[in-house]
Amino acid sequence: MSSLPGKFISKISGLDFSDRFGTGWDKASTFSVLLRMGIWWLRGLFLRLRMKSSKGMLLVGKGVTIRQAGSFKVGRNFVAQDHCEINCLSQKGIVFGDKVTVGSYAIIRPTNLYGGELGMGLKVGTNSSIGPYAYIGCSGYIEIGDNVMMSPRVSIYAENHIFADSELPMIEQGVKRSFVKIEDDCWIASNAVILAGVTIGKGSVVAAGSIVTRDVPPFSIVGGNPAKLIKSR
Repeated sequence: MSSLPGKFISKISGLDFSDRFGTGWDKASTFSVLLRMGIWWLRGLFLRLRMKSSKGMLLVGKGVTIRQAGSFKVGRNFVAQDHCEINCLSQKGIVFGDKVTVGSYAIIRPTNLYGGELGMGLKVGTNSSIGPYAYIGCSGYIEIGDNVMMSPRVSIYAENHIFADSELPMIEQGVKRSFVKIEDDCWIASNAVILAGVTIGKGSVVAAGSIVTRDVPPFSIVGGNPAKLIKSR
């Protein structure tokens, strides 16, 4: 029993699930996972009709909001977990590679929900994940590489409010758009905040709770507020 569901999912998804239902998985637990994936897959079929392009399986949890899906492009085997929100209307769209997961209650927002200038958008590479409760403010362009792990409650901002004029309310001074780039094979730990204009180099680790205000060299471990180099990998 344990290997058959894994082999079936592997066949339709192109992913290796052959050992996912081994020792410790009783029949009831295995069936509940398969049933949930089936329901998510059905939701994905309806989403596919509205999207710019998609491949493989689309698994869509309950309460997921995807706005302006005509600007949304994904590769194979995309997963949107329960209650996440992806707003796609932007100059460069929202583009995901293969095997990208967006965690529960995460928000991706390039453009104001109530009109205004279009934001730039977001690109996420293959086998990368955006953790639960993350906020990705991609009004400036954000690019996330391959094999990037993002833990819960990470925030990324690609713009800054303008506040130079002390006589004028800051809310009326607008914003300055910038960028954020996270290169391949990085781990961004829980509650980290990455601010506009930052590049995080390949193979780096950002410690939990860090505030990243400047570039991180490749293969670095950084932490603190503001984040500083702890050591190199």
